[in-house]
Amino acid sequence: MIIEPWIRDNVCVNAHPQGCFQQVKDQIAYVAAREKIDGPKRVLVIGASNGYGLASRIVSTFATGADTVGVAYERPAKEKRTASAGWYNNEAFCALAREHGRQAWDINGDAFSSEVKDETLETVRENLGQVDLMVYSIASPRRIDPWTGEIYSSVIKPIGDAYTAKTVDFLTGEMRNETSQPATPEEIDHTIRVMGGEDWTLWVEELLAAGLVAEGFRTVAFSYIGPEITRPIYRDGTIGKAKEDLELHVEGINSILKSLSGRAVIGVQKALVTRASAVIPAVPLYISLLYKVMKAKGLHENCIQQIYRLYHDFLFARVPAATDEMGRLRLDDWEMREDVQSEVARLWLEVDNNNIAELADLDGFREEFLRHHGFGIKGIDYSQDAEI
Repeated sequence: MIIEPWIRDNVCVNAHPQGCFQQVKDQIAYVAAREKIDGPKRVLVIGASNGYGLASRIVSTFATGADTVGVAYERPAKEKRTASAGWYNNEAFCALAREHGRQAWDINGDAFSSEVKDETLETVRENLGQVDLMVYSIASPRRIDPWTGEIYSSVIKPIGDAYTAKTVDFLTGEMRNETSQPATPEEIDHTIRVMGGEDWTLWVEELLAAGLVAEGFRTVAFSYIGPEITRPIYRDGTIGKAKEDLELHVEGINSILKSLSGRAVIGVQKALVTRASAVIPAVPLYISLLYKVMKAKGLHENCIQQIYRLYHDFLFARVPAATDEMGRLRLDDWEMREDVQSEVARLWLEVDNNNIAELADLDGFREEFLRHHGFGIKGIDYSQDAEI
């Protein structure tokens, strides 16, 4: 069948299998061309099918020579409906890893559930023995409590007051003002339950209890801080509260890893185009302006570049880069440079419907958004039938 992007409300609901395969291959080629890293050999990635999780699995395999277990919840193809991008990404990764002599095992299911945790522990026990590194990269709209069965649904909303800001429809290039109403206390709590640190801690505890944590084990989870422009909807909003909770769990995890000389850390990443960022008020416009500035300064990094730098300069460097006062690894250091943020702030005040094409990198935003779903990839003939 001929597959074209099917986008509803700025969400792409299909994917191109050959395009996904090629974009995974391109990420592998980037890593394979760079210096090898003396890092982990047995890696578990929770949330392995897209974004930072997929990039972590690629860097682990092709830079440090690791065998990996990946957990993700993705949709297979059905009749005339394509599989999700993450499904195709996992298929591509496993095939290419094995082609290069590395082993990879996939578990498709709800990472929050006890059943998937049990299946993962058994897979690690049978195939890896123990784990040197666990990457926690979950991005989910909901979570079912494993003890009570209660369903928690996350929201992206401000807290306290309504938030009005200009944003852009990245598909049409049309700017508008958009208002988000404040979250209720229940919505705040639910978002923390879904995106906070409780489940990260559970994964570490269960690995420890099963004797699957190696000496010197490390685990990393991802966070974001961002600029003043997006603070009301992001860092001071529901998602920011969840990230604060994630960061607060580091001390507890480190205390239970102490006997194994283990370490838990937070990686604060830069703003990138994701499926979620495309629908958060103000964020598409901010990212489009940021890309314009960072590309002009030669500072822009995509997902695979960020994770390679995380491993090479921070997690497994002979002389690791410094952390911030809270012990976080600041991969947003180039984004938050004063010269970058001052220029973005200036453009934010100037940009309107008349000059947005000139001041913002909307093409870059669109290209990256579509690339996540296997579209717009060089070398793929999208006019040809694709086997889904």
